[in-house]
Amino acid sequence: MRLKAGCDLKLETDSATPMMAMLRPRSGEGQWIASETYKLEPFAPVTEYTDGFGNLCQRLVAPKGKFQLRVEVEVETSDTIATAPGAPLTPIQELPVDALQFLLQSRYCQSDELEDKATEVVGKALPGYDQAETIRRWIHENFEYKYGVSTGSTTAQDTLRDKAGVCRDFSHVGIALCRSLKIPARMVVGWLYKLDPMDLHAWFEAFVGGRWYTFDATQHEPRGGRIAVAYGRDAADVALTTEYGPTKLADMKVWVEKA
Repeated sequence: MRLKAGCDLKLETDSATPMMAMLRPRSGEGQWIASETYKLEPFAPVTEYTDGFGNLCQRLVAPKGKFQLRVEVEVETSDTIATAPGAPLTPIQELPVDALQFLLQSRYCQSDELEDKATEVVGKALPGYDQAETIRRWIHENFEYKYGVSTGSTTAQDTLRDKAGVCRDFSHVGIALCRSLKIPARMVVGWLYKLDPMDLHAWFEAFVGGRWYTFDATQHEPRGGRIAVAYGRDAADVALTTEYGPTKLADMKVWVEKA
């Protein structure tokens, strides 16, 4: 399916402010960027680079006052996602080198402290895909999707305690529990077609059976229509903008529709 998606950010700064943005999706397995526009108003010189996770990043200095970043894309993506019940755990010695970092604990995902909880959650599920899917389903069935419960500093352990949060929080729990079972897991942020309410979205991927699979604990069943923008260990790696000075987000609009 071809989707038209976009994000319009309106910022206000007190002075010229260095910042990094991560707003451009890249072509790759599962999606192809057919067209793209990137608007800066007023224009500011930009340097683009690729970070350690392969994300496209833009480095710039936002001018003082009102500043707009607007990205619009057309993307070919699948209307389904791959599933693989029974796919086995990939032995650590057989993992691709770039997957190893997603076994480690990180700022929001304290996987080194959650092995007992993960073992309890998965029960007798087979190691690999079935364990990751059991974790996803357990979060979906036992946690409340609720705004205002979490903050920018909420961790997987906080969400396990509160049993409520938003897509970012659900993803952190899934990632932490998977890693504690020696399943590499990473966070993805992007767009999801027909997400309600529409917003930027987060989910997690787990590496089992020799490849990455998508898991979204906010959804009742597997859903395609996804556009991945950025990948990372947790939310600290996938911020859409990072500002190094006083900055106010005045407005943000997100949209996804069929092309």
